[in-house]
Amino acid sequence: MIISIASGKGGTGKTTIATNLAISLESDIQILDCDVEEPNVHLFIKPKIDKTETAYTPIPEIDEEKCTFCKKCAEICRFKAIAVISKTVLTFPELCHSCGGCMAVCPEDAITETNRELGVVEEGRSGKIKFVHGLLRIGEAMSPPLIKKVKNYIKPDIINIIDAPPGTSCPVIAAMNNTDFVLMVTEPTPFGLHDLILGVEAVKLLNIPCGLVINRSDIGNKDVYDYAEKEELPILLEIPFDRKIAEAYSRGKMIVDEMPEWKEKFIGLYNNIENLVKKGKN
Repeated sequence: MIISIASGKGGTGKTTIATNLAISLESDIQILDCDVEEPNVHLFIKPKIDKTETAYTPIPEIDEEKCTFCKKCAEICRFKAIAVISKTVLTFPELCHSCGGCMAVCPEDAITETNRELGVVEEGRSGKIKFVHGLLRIGEAMSPPLIKKVKNYIKPDIINIIDAPPGTSCPVIAAMNNTDFVLMVTEPTPFGLHDLILGVEAVKLLNIPCGLVINRSDIGNKDVYDYAEKEELPILLEIPFDRKIAEAYSRGKMIVDEMPEWKEKFIGLYNNIENLVKKGKN
């Protein structure tokens, strides 16, 4: 089971849901923090890191002695990562998406691949929870390649919880793609609804089952609830605007540790997800 926890905007409580869900379940479980630009799951579950791996992505390297400057590599590159100017080939590694198209079309085999560092992937454990996260190299513009490296650690035979980046852009799509269920976390405010709609539309494109957690559920208005009813999105958990919860979060503590009655609610959340996934497969 692979569950991706996402939201249309930051600050809705994705990490709170991901970490408390992982802590609540008794079976083998792995949490993967795919918010590689600003990972924070480790601040709550405090894993012991036992493995660090540098992550790379392939980029083109041009042998100008073989090159005939035919410009086919530049023409196929949709991201303008190669430019041919007179008898010079310029590459822009930060723009390269490592698709390999330039190598495929080069008639002279003048293009080979070299590596560019993306960041690091760290692996560890906190009690029964396996932990993986990515740390994007400072100055690196593209996070999806590193997110995919983190997702390579998914273990199909256990429960995998992915803490996705906020928003609805390419990093979020990379985190949600090829998962069994997307749990959208939102809040009942105009901003929350606006960004929830964007997030749900992205999930529809990926054709993945989806459900909602409404955080700070007793503030704002009922527009989010009306939207969920209209779109037939199941509301799987509601978390009130509670000072005790906010204080626990501010100290890096788990809701289920500070307020044990919430453990059963998070277990129920997982059971509902499991039932929806089974229903969808049937």
